[in-house]
Amino acid sequence: MDRGDVLEKLASRRFDLLVIGGGIVGAGIAEAATAHGLDVALVDKGDFGGATSSASSKLIHGGLRYLSLGDVGLVREAHHERRLLMRVVAPHLVRRLPFLFPLYEDGPYRPWFVQSGIVIYSTLARAKLNGLVELGRARRMVPELRGTGLRSCALYEDAWTNDGRLTLANVRAAAERGATVLNYAEVTTIRAGEGAEVIADGRTVTVRARSVVNAAGPWVDRIRRLEDADAKPSMRLSKGAHVLVDGGQDWSAALTIPHDKVRVSFAVPWEGMLLLGTTDTLHDGEPETVAVTDEDVEQILAEAAVAVDGIGPVRATYCGLRVLPGGGGGTANARRETVFSTGPSGMVSVAGGKLTTYRRIALDALDHLGVKRLSRGPRPLPGATGLERITWPVELDAAARAHLIHLYGSLAPEVLAPAVDDPTLLEPLVAGRPDLKAQALYARTHEWAVSDEDVLRRRTTAWLAGRRLPV
Repeated sequence: MDRGDVLEKLASRRFDLLVIGGGIVGAGIAEAATAHGLDVALVDKGDFGGATSSASSKLIHGGLRYLSLGDVGLVREAHHERRLLMRVVAPHLVRRLPFLFPLYEDGPYRPWFVQSGIVIYSTLARAKLNGLVELGRARRMVPELRGTGLRSCALYEDAWTNDGRLTLANVRAAAERGATVLNYAEVTTIRAGEGAEVIADGRTVTVRARSVVNAAGPWVDRIRRLEDADAKPSMRLSKGAHVLVDGGQDWSAALTIPHDKVRVSFAVPWEGMLLLGTTDTLHDGEPETVAVTDEDVEQILAEAAVAVDGIGPVRATYCGLRVLPGGGGGTANARRETVFSTGPSGMVSVAGGKLTTYRRIALDALDHLGVKRLSRGPRPLPGATGLERITWPVELDAAARAHLIHLYGSLAPEVLAPAVDDPTLLEPLVAGRPDLKAQALYARTHEWAVSDEDVLRRRTTAWLAGRRLPV
């Protein structure tokens, strides 16, 4: 994957489609477009999944709170996609997870109301796991569940994922079908009816394409203004901050914690830690300026303490930006819908949506482009098949194998292949995490990693140790 060779390809060919933005939506569009026979170029000004697509709440879910907002169609659609992701598209990356919804004496909901909502939600999910559970069982599932004032607990089912790796899997699927993909490649000019100018590694090239899709996430309006300097703002941004603390290893369920009639927060066992969040506050600045503040951390810990006793020390924080439709009102009440628009030169811009429904958003984008004979059936991503037939080239313990299968699926032996000749690649990448040095090598040779942060944060889970790569 020589970047110079990729730049030559970008400059020398005329593509059917140029996708701007390598987050989950852009990567999903590239995957779907190549599956339908289009010659695709995919570029991102940063790393693939480098912004919100690796900074979500790590949930593949229907969105229980959307029922109270009246978005039954969104919930039904999200559950349909959740089932496809778990069963076909990426069963190694998307895993079933029970959720407890604790109800306290001073809480905003009554048990009968939540029970009714859980029944509707589980019906839409086609899940049998639902209803009120005995409090002793709830505490066994979540040992740190706060008991003071606890009236009852409802149980339902959703799923969790590694969002950064799900994005990479879509990029890889597109590349394996012939897409030309390049990260750290910034679009500087939109050429009407021709494509775009892209600068990467100090070189500017013109990428010619019959169609262009703007899937730049929080930067979608910035790209729109490259096409039309007078383009009006089409969306607003909501910051979602998260905190990771020690704990969660003995949890067999996550928590959905209600705070009012609209907002909930989560406590999710994830990658050997406890993931807490999220916030939902308007972000007025440029996307690059978003950051986790002390106030964010205080809010997240206080909201988690509503239902969790003995919260451990903070080990890591991160935040991302949700793209919401323009308009007034609080961001928590805003509809999580996807908005498509077409600019004066024909560029299709995609704004909003959910991680869970990225696949459907991608297909809708192709529909807006006029792609004929769309197939909406699910396709397995790389690593999603053959999980029961893995042959390991080296000896590993069960925990290491499980970690690699989750991140790479049936491609895990490929990651380990160089370790047959170089056993040092089986050493830990950083102390305190299960990732191996072989993964860092694979990230740079097979997964477009350029910087240490690319390796630590989006190809592995090593960033959770709070350490840098060894020199």
